Amino acid sequence: MVDILMVVAGVTLYLILAHFVSYKLGKNRILKRQKWDLNICCGRTDGGGVNADIFQHDQLPGFVQVSSIYDLPFKDAEFETVLCSHTIEHVEDPERFYAELQRVGRRVTLVVPPLYDVAAVLSIMEHKWIFLTFKKEHHNLPAFVKLPFADVIQRRFGQRNNA
Repeated sequence: MVDILMVVAGVTLYLILAHFVSYKLGKNRILKRQKWDLNICCGRTDGGGVNADIFQHDQLPGFVQVSSIYDLPFKDAEFETVLCSHTIEHVEDPERFYAELQRVGRRVTLVVPPLYDVAAVLSIMEHKWIFLTFKKEHHNLPAFVKLPFADVIQRRFGQRNNA
């Protein structure tokens, strides 16, 4: 019995630490490295330039509300740098969304849950896709697969959004 409790405690500690390192430390390091010309699907995070989202969560400087992530209201190559942090794993069509980001930005940075952050990767109530990478930051669309049962669960209970 003690062995099982030790394993459960160890796994739980790993999940908490991996998520903290990935989401809090990793994401914050990327956000603070530079001013982002466009922070798409910004949630509550100020990227330093235009902050765009389909819903205004908080008052942010330079906020622009968009009606579709697949048809952004910006000109071709309008932005030098585009940040898309913890969003592409939620969308219906990652390739179409990424193509739209490439259209409006010269350099697109994607921040995705890396495979070592198991709790985030397998977040079946929120995510639709698993990105097959141990890296957090990408300048190209990483390989991805459908998160098993995500569509069924999200159709039944709704897609949770913690933005």
